[in-house]
Formats: sequence, structure tokens, C-alpha cells
Amino acid sequence: MPLIDLRSDTVTKPTPAMRRAMFEAEVGDDVYQEDPTVNRLEARAAEVLGKEAALFVPSGCMGNTIGIKLLTRHGEEVIAEARGHLLNYELSMAAWFSGCLVRPVAAPDGILTWDLIAPQVRPRGPHWAATGCIELENTHNMAGGTVYPQDVFDDVCDRAHAHGLPVHLDGARLFNAAAALGRPVSELCAKADTVMVCLSKGLGAPVGSMLAGPAALMDDARLYRKRLGGGMRQAGILAAAGLIALEQMPARMAEDHANARFLAEGLGALPGVRVLNPEPATNIVVFEAPEPARLSADLKARGVLINPISETALRAVTHYDVTREDCAQALAAVQEVVTPCRSH
Repeated sequence: MPLIDLRSDTVTKPTPAMRRAMFEAEVGDDVYQEDPTVNRLEARAAEVLGKEAALFVPSGCMGNTIGIKLLTRHGEEVIAEARGHLLNYELSMAAWFSGCLVRPVAAPDGILTWDLIAPQVRPRGPHWAATGCIELENTHNMAGGTVYPQDVFDDVCDRAHAHGLPVHLDGARLFNAAAALGRPVSELCAKADTVMVCLSKGLGAPVGSMLAGPAALMDDARLYRKRLGGGMRQAGILAAAGLIALEQMPARMAEDHANARFLAEGLGALPGVRVLNPEPATNIVVFEAPEPARLSADLKARGVLINPISETALRAVTHYDVTREDCAQALAAVQEVVTPCRSH
């Protein structure tokens, strides 16, 4: 029985076009910057993101880690949203590699405004760590794929810069945000100093992320990548899929968003289920149900994979490898599982 995998958009398989491109990729040694396919990917990503330069990295975690390192000094603080990926799912790399403390700020829907940030900004002083940078996440994963209103994002960047603070954008799913807003991705990250985007989530590539920003910073980023073990040599085989992801996959993301809305509506109609984002902006649905761990196990036995994310909630993520029919089957499986729970 084929599985319907709604655990994450990281589970996508490379498309046939990606597989062909990977097979035919022209390669060289990227540590020497001699891999022509990687060089093309980095140039194209910089163009798409509206930045001077970009660097191909193995993962979003590495991209965020390097981005924070570029913008801070040891002993500083990084202001980030309390449920954000940087703080909760990246093995405390801001502390381990950059020597920075993350100052968490809770925000409705994961969207940090300057009014929430301002009280946490700390100047240099003899008793506390100064603020080194601001980190924002768009879309916000654990808030249900929420999208930053562009005026809010730009305002935070403008005010941060007025205080001499740089901004790093965790844009792991920034292309989802661009699809939801109907705007070029370059507009969404224009005022961020550095930005990371994942190729291996909604864009469907098998491996890799891009870090982009000023050329001088990307030169330093290349050295940090090597320190973290990210010198990938003949990486053009991977970059070839990344180029397909950048060029072909953004146009189909609205389909994932529509499937997420279909899921949210169906889940919301089930007894004992409460959808926390009943009108998902992008491709993530977060919902509460009785005994999430047991529910997840029962669904797996029925061929549906959905992960619990807390003691009360689960998260379903739509993507390239999940069809509308798959979503309907997943809903039927959830109904089959939760209905006995309700009557029991």
C-alpha cells in the first residue's frame, strides 16, 4: 500500500525533469568554485532573490547558522519568534557556532512586529548582552505556514536598520509566501540583509538550500560552510535539481495551498478535531485531536503519515507528491480513527 505522506514537504521526491538534469549535470570541484552547475545555480538564485550573491548549502539549518554568524559577534543576542525554527529545531546552533543567545519573543501567528521587538532590543551595557540581529521566519512553520504582511516585514527591517541592527530571514518556505501573496520572491526579502531559502521543501529538490546577501558576506559564508563540513565537491549533480526547482516548481505551489485548505475544511468538520488555522495561508495545517501520538500511529497503520507536534496537536503539510485524492483518503482515515475516539 503506497503511503500518503503529510509529515512534511521535505519528503518530496525529485521530479523526472530533476532526475534527468542530475544525470546529465556538468560537474567540477565546487570547493575550488569550479563546478559550472553550482555556479549557475548560485547566480540564478541571487537573481531570483534580488541579492548580490548566493551560496549553495546542504541544508536550511546550515544556511541559517551561517546567516546568523555573518551578522553577529560572540556574546550577542538574536531576537527571534518563540516558536521559530531557529530556536526550537536547529540544535541551538546560534549558541554552538555563533556564540549567541536567542531572545524569544512570542507573537500571534508567528508574525513579529516592531512593537513586539522594540522592548527586547538591548544596547551595549555592562550587565547584559547587546542585541546583534533580528531573525524573522516567513512562512512561519509552527504557526501554520503564516505569511508576513509585506508592510510589517518592511517596517521591522527599516526600524532594525535605524537601530544599526541587521536582519536575517529564515525563508525556508519563502516561495510559498510569494505564491500566497502573488508577489515576486525578491520583493519579499528585499530589505533583509541575508536570506535563506530551501530548495528541498515545497520546491521539491532532493537536497539543498540557498543563502543570499551581499557578495562580501557570501565570500565569508563560503568559509563558514567549509568549517561546517559543507564543501561538497562535485555538487553539480545536486545543483542541477536545484535549478529545476527554482525555474519550474514555484508556479505549481498554489495547488499545494488549495489542497491544504481542502484538508483544513475536512478536518474542521470532524468530531473531536479543532483546526488551529482553519484558513491556511499556504501548505501547512495544524490541528488538535485526542491523543495525537496514538492518532498518528493509527493513521500510519492505515497508510497515512501525519506527525504530532505537541501533546495536543498534529501538523499536516501538503506538497508535490500529495494529490487532492490523497488528501481525501487522508481525511477518510482521520475520520475513521477519531470517530471511535469520540464515542469512547
